[in-house]
Amino acid sequence: MANLEQSLTDAVLPSETAGTDPVSVSGPSARSVYRDLVWLEAKASVAAISVMFILALLGLDLTLDQWGFMLVGMPFCVASYMIPDIYLIGRHFRPIRVALSRLDNGERPTRVEASAAIAQALNLPLLSFLRINVVHGPLATISILISFEILNYGFDAGFAVWQRLIFAGTAMLFAAPTHAMIEFFSITRDMAGPIARLSQFSDDGILPEHQSRLVSIRLRSKLFYLSIFIAGLPLGFFGISTGFKVNRMLWTSATGLNLEQTLPLWRWIAGVIGVCLVLTLAMIMFTAAEASRLAATLSRAMRRVEAGSLDADLHITSTDEHADLFRGFNLMIRGLREEVQLLEVTQSLAGELNLDTLIQRIMSVASDLLDAERATLFVYDAKTDELWSRYAAGLHSGEIRIPSHAGIAGTVFTTGVTENIPDVYADARFDQSVDRATGYRTRSILCMPIVNNAGARIGVTEVLNKKSGVAFSGRDEARLGAFTAQIAVLLENAKLFDEVLSVKNYNENILRSTSNGMITLDSEGRVVTANEAALAILKMPGDAVVGTAAAALFSGENAWVMASMGRMEQTGQREIAIDARLSFGEGAASVNLTAQPLFGPDGTPIGSMLVFEDITAETRVRATMARYMSAEVVDELLAGGESELGGKTQTVSILFSDVRNFTGLSEALGARETVSLLNEYFAEMVEVVTRHGGILDKYIGDAIMALFGAPFAKPEDADHALAVGNGMLVTLRELNARRQAEAKQPIDIGVGIATGEVVLGNIGSPTRMEYTVIGDSVNLASRLEGANKYYRSKVLLDETTVQALKNGSCLREIDLLRVKGKDRPVAVYESLGYLEQGPVLAEAMDHFAGGLAAYRANDWERAMQRFAAALELRPDDEPSRMYIERCRHYRETPPPEDWGGVWTLTEK
Repeated sequence: MANLEQSLTDAVLPSETAGTDPVSVSGPSARSVYRDLVWLEAKASVAAISVMFILALLGLDLTLDQWGFMLVGMPFCVASYMIPDIYLIGRHFRPIRVALSRLDNGERPTRVEASAAIAQALNLPLLSFLRINVVHGPLATISILISFEILNYGFDAGFAVWQRLIFAGTAMLFAAPTHAMIEFFSITRDMAGPIARLSQFSDDGILPEHQSRLVSIRLRSKLFYLSIFIAGLPLGFFGISTGFKVNRMLWTSATGLNLEQTLPLWRWIAGVIGVCLVLTLAMIMFTAAEASRLAATLSRAMRRVEAGSLDADLHITSTDEHADLFRGFNLMIRGLREEVQLLEVTQSLAGELNLDTLIQRIMSVASDLLDAERATLFVYDAKTDELWSRYAAGLHSGEIRIPSHAGIAGTVFTTGVTENIPDVYADARFDQSVDRATGYRTRSILCMPIVNNAGARIGVTEVLNKKSGVAFSGRDEARLGAFTAQIAVLLENAKLFDEVLSVKNYNENILRSTSNGMITLDSEGRVVTANEAALAILKMPGDAVVGTAAAALFSGENAWVMASMGRMEQTGQREIAIDARLSFGEGAASVNLTAQPLFGPDGTPIGSMLVFEDITAETRVRATMARYMSAEVVDELLAGGESELGGKTQTVSILFSDVRNFTGLSEALGARETVSLLNEYFAEMVEVVTRHGGILDKYIGDAIMALFGAPFAKPEDADHALAVGNGMLVTLRELNARRQAEAKQPIDIGVGIATGEVVLGNIGSPTRMEYTVIGDSVNLASRLEGANKYYRSKVLLDETTVQALKNGSCLREIDLLRVKGKDRPVAVYESLGYLEQGPVLAEAMDHFAGGLAAYRANDWERAMQRFAAALELRPDDEPSRMYIERCRHYRETPPPEDWGGVWTLTEK
């Protein structure tokens, strides 16, 4: 017995560490389960004691004093078996407590702990049975006999031998077996909760080392125990005690019988007991055999199912609980067969992505699954708010379209509620005209909505007429519901495939029509796709590009592409290369490259894409335009497009420059040297123009016309024009130094600048256009350039230009001039910014300004003094010399009083 208990209770405690992750699993706690076990033991003991006392009251003829003595001795007897019981309950419960306590503390029991606890919970009913019959019952019986002896010896209680034996026998043969049976079945029921709570931590079942400790109690053993301990022993005890009581009653009444006289009574008692035991055992054997046979039948069928056979239908041969089990097993097998059939059907449909073909196959399958005559699948068209179908099983009628709310199908789609109508002609929603037109008789309809994973209704399944003639059942609804769930997935896949094809065609058309070359690469760097523009740039056919490694495609002069891709892979960001050279075949192309990484839905890199923008033509245009304007203006003009070259009115600063005495110079040099001189001169001057954001409008012989503020106006246009005028003279000084070092004749120029509103745009004939400006300011700039000859100055600019300057240093007003062709006089200024700055120049300019003021006030003497002072500081100041001559002239011949200081220039 000790070895049996040891093997059942001492499960190996786990050596692994329990999980510390917080776990919350509802179920009975360790404390409550243990409390229930102890409380069950106490209640069963009280019930057993009560039964014993009732029997004692009825048959032991105890005196009132003896009852008092029994109550006094009862605590000793109860303690003698309750203390060992509680100890053994705690010992047996220990593996269960370990696992449940971890759960109670929010910890995760190890797999070994959970397995040991489940095995102990399964064995606990047997352990309780053994405890009651082997420990509890004998201890209770022995304690009762000892208690009687103590009470008789110490207190002269007067308990007779037969009273002591019958009371002790009642405890052993009545109370203990009954107590064991109650605890066995009660604990079996109570352990269901802890086992369910722990099972999820032992996914693979009980471990082998714990499985070996499980004790299986077959039905035959349980029934045999019931027959012997619950029926046999109490019946035998009853017979013996009854015979004894009868004999005692006779002896007490002085009519006692000897053994020979009572022998027939004892034989009768023994015979009745024997027959009852035999019949009980026979009934138990037959019942156990029948139960075993039915259980074996069910077990064989289950093994066939485990082996993969689903034809294991059971024949129902009884009307007891086994009939319900067999019926449930048959329903389960039928359900499994239907699930397998549904799975096979779904698998056969899974590869079909053509929507029309899919609808036809689904309807054929739906008819077969539900043993129906016809079926129709309606798909919702959100654009037209209609339900449509291109197929009806058995009706080759092409496409059917109905409003999404019309008829039975429309009602089901609108409400989302399944309709199972056994008699459709009694339903007003059914349109009987279809039956009349086709000669078909619709009896019943099962109609169910199709709902996708997002919960949106996407169609309706409609099945007509069971072939057996009966209405559709609840089981048919369940089967169609399961199939409809699969239909939703299949339809969504087919729709998605159609959308993917549409997107694919759309993308291919985009790639085909786009002017940019696009190449996609896989994760290994091989070309997957290349559009026509890319093949044109690469000058290669598609089969020579697709599948080729990018490293082999872009090598040599084109290795910069791989370098851009390398930087893109390192950073994971887009890489851009501007105006790069791509060489394939004969010639080269100028391209802008964008290398873009491609990622999958989960963020993992799946490849890359190269976008080549062919800017060869634009580069040629840029190179041509760069000869006439700065790169910044070229960029803005190219970005603005042709609209920027259309006619518009805009404020522009115009600069004219002209070479002095060019006719004589060219005659002296000859044609070849003249061209060489102009090329050298123009190269230097145009560089100055473009450096300050101007554009070269045209060459006019040896003259240059430049624009500032065309085609895009800026606040600094006037400053830029003045800077170019000064810069031309500084550059010309350096050019003349080089020419003189080469013994060549120096060049002299004059510059005129005017600012005003002009019309600019492409001007000319349809066959030859020129981007230029026209307006009074253009003529004024030209006149000012020519006026330099009169004033013997270098750079002249009008008052509008001066007013527009942000930085007007080193300027002096030189005259109020009325140029030829203009009536309104213009204040003209001279720029001395090309000269070396210093205090002498500043003082000279101050004297000149004072002289000009005296001149306009008709103070000729004062004016001459100031101009002379300026000339003394700058002997080459020709405007001061000119004003001295004017003052002498006006001193002799004064001007009219309203002359206003205006000088009229009669020459261009």
